[in-house]
Amino acid sequence: MDLFSTNQGASSAPLSEVLRPKNLDEIVGQEKTIGPKSKLGQMLRGGMIPSLIVWGPPGTGKTTFALALAQHIQAHFVNLNAVDSGAKVLREVGEAGRERRLQYNQKTLLFVDEIHRFNKAQQDVLLPFVEKGDLVLIGATTENPSYELNRALLSRSRVVVFESLNSEHLMTIAKKVCDFFQVSLDQVFEREALEALIHLSDGDARRLINSLEIIFDYFQFEKTTKTTGNGGSFPLNGQALWELLQTSPIGYDKASEMHYDVISAFIKSVRGSDPDAAVYYLARMLAGGEDPVFIARRLIVLASEDIGNADPRALTLAVSGLQAVEAIGLPEGGITLAQVTTYLASCPKSNRAYQALNLAKECVADSKTVPIPLHLRSSKTALSSSLGYGEDYKYPHSFENAWVEQSYLPREVEGRQFYDPSGRGFEKNLKEYLFWLKKKSK
Repeated sequence: MDLFSTNQGASSAPLSEVLRPKNLDEIVGQEKTIGPKSKLGQMLRGGMIPSLIVWGPPGTGKTTFALALAQHIQAHFVNLNAVDSGAKVLREVGEAGRERRLQYNQKTLLFVDEIHRFNKAQQDVLLPFVEKGDLVLIGATTENPSYELNRALLSRSRVVVFESLNSEHLMTIAKKVCDFFQVSLDQVFEREALEALIHLSDGDARRLINSLEIIFDYFQFEKTTKTTGNGGSFPLNGQALWELLQTSPIGYDKASEMHYDVISAFIKSVRGSDPDAAVYYLARMLAGGEDPVFIARRLIVLASEDIGNADPRALTLAVSGLQAVEAIGLPEGGITLAQVTTYLASCPKSNRAYQALNLAKECVADSKTVPIPLHLRSSKTALSSSLGYGEDYKYPHSFENAWVEQSYLPREVEGRQFYDPSGRGFEKNLKEYLFWLKKKSK
């Protein structure tokens, strides 16, 4: 085979399909999660496949993973895309899976690509079939499952996180493509151009392979028409690569690794009280086509986690921002996001409420289920009242300042402090008030 002849021949399949890994061991870049040494990888290779939600950027092997699973179990495989599948199709697949299980004792593995695009009603259709074992669900999503999937479906599935591919992984894939065409990388690229191509691929194997397919197709055409004479464009330099792919080296893809980097920089800028940096990253996300609702939701989380009671208005404003964005959409919704972003960035910061929750969770995990003090229990029924529930409870409003000293924690954890207000913003007032109450009791 000469430089750019291929053995694709009559095949019209994209190169990404031709070179798609056929089994779990061939998948590049997810060894920690599904490799032969990982716990999940060992379980899958042993034929034990639970329902899974695979979350990760595009081009990291989610679809390939699902197809490869079919090689490891004796199951009927069904492949759906949430974009063009509705509740009726899901119900038909589920009922067929039930028949297959009852009559032939055969599992049905249902792969749903872009599962986050299903609405709540469509997701609910899957629940009984997954719960009864009629379907083993493998759902792929580029969006955070906690936001996009309902809790019932998540509780019946295990979330598997696929990481964006690094430069070494992408280089391995590039070499595989060159091996397919029986050429070496240095015959095709100058070092600068190869590094640029890896960078532009942005952790996405599919994007890399598609770019390589364009490159090889173009030069096959060039060689055939002899536009430069015997492959004179080899090896490609950076400028030639740019002219061929017409891809900007700086950009934002709302479904790629850049998505995670920019939203991280955005949140950290707001947390760090830098409204200029925060609104800059907001503009980058909006220009790149990021979902404004996703941004608004992240701001709500930040309002509680990083501002909390230092400015209680922050949460109200963030929630109102989400409602406004959902009501008016873009481009005007961007103004609302800018207002919320700059306000939150300029607020005093406190994570004491968040820390209090974490400390309380640790206490609950350590102390397990300890009895609720009798005076705090409900005495609404005759039986509970006869058992002493609610007895000796002191009603705070019956005392001066609507406060009276009494214990509210179970005896086993009495005296533990979880919430320690900071001295910033409105939380300073809370701290002083709580201190004043305790001082008054002495």
